[in-house]
Amino acid sequence: MNRMARAGFRIALLQLKVGADKAQNIENALAKIRSAVADKGARVVALPECFNSPYGTQHFPAYAEEIPSGETSRSLAAIAKELGIYLIGGTIPEKCRTDSKLYNTCTVWSPEGSLLATYRKIHLFDINIPGGITFRESDVLTGGSTLATVAIDGAKVGLGICYDMRFDELARLYRNQGCDMLIYPGAFNMKTGPLHWELLARGRANDTQSYVATISPARDPAAGYVAWGHSMVVDPWAKVVAEANEEEATVVADVNLQTVDEVRAQIPIFSQRRTDLYATNALEK
Repeated sequence: MNRMARAGFRIALLQLKVGADKAQNIENALAKIRSAVADKGARVVALPECFNSPYGTQHFPAYAEEIPSGETSRSLAAIAKELGIYLIGGTIPEKCRTDSKLYNTCTVWSPEGSLLATYRKIHLFDINIPGGITFRESDVLTGGSTLATVAIDGAKVGLGICYDMRFDELARLYRNQGCDMLIYPGAFNMKTGPLHWELLARGRANDTQSYVATISPARDPAAGYVAWGHSMVVDPWAKVVAEANEEEATVVADVNLQTVDEVRAQIPIFSQRRTDLYATNALEK
């Protein structure tokens, strides 16, 4: 393929309100997906982390579903097919059919409604900031162990979830695999969000010379876990090209694959790495 002839696609990030009613959360997502396609012309739509459930270890078991047989997966498959779009299904608490373990899982659906990829959050959110926030996903969730990429209209897209953004090694592995874009559904909080959300999105874009999209739930000050919001798209120059505030919103940006190719040609850090001194390589399992 002539890489310089690559085009791209329009992506819509849905910063959704999330409440205690799972059915209502799903219906809200479906309505906003339809609007993003009909009103904004989105080819790719991405949902936030934990969009069908309140975010919290106390909620995950009750809201967990099997994939792809659960009601959330069925709804996402149906609307992707109905609208003929690629759908990055945010994340949901997943109950594994074979071992009953719980995972924080992102699904990706094709314009035909088929499941293209599942990605289970690799790095679990276990932090303790005295006077700030203490949270331990590992109390109820199991970490994934597999990277996931999807091909979308000539682009290769790598998936991560929230805390995964902090690990540049994961982004490097995706760059090694030829990814043009990284998509991170995530829910940073009111402590780490102002400090690191934009910094990490821009950092990963700069590291990998890729587009980066981060998709947060909308902020609910009354929730047990208050999300920062500020869903954004960052281009390969590490420039924020579209961003929400904290409220429910749809963020739209055009992903131009020629920009990826130009940045990488003009600042060719990938070929300039001293791999005689260092390397980031995937390990055989």
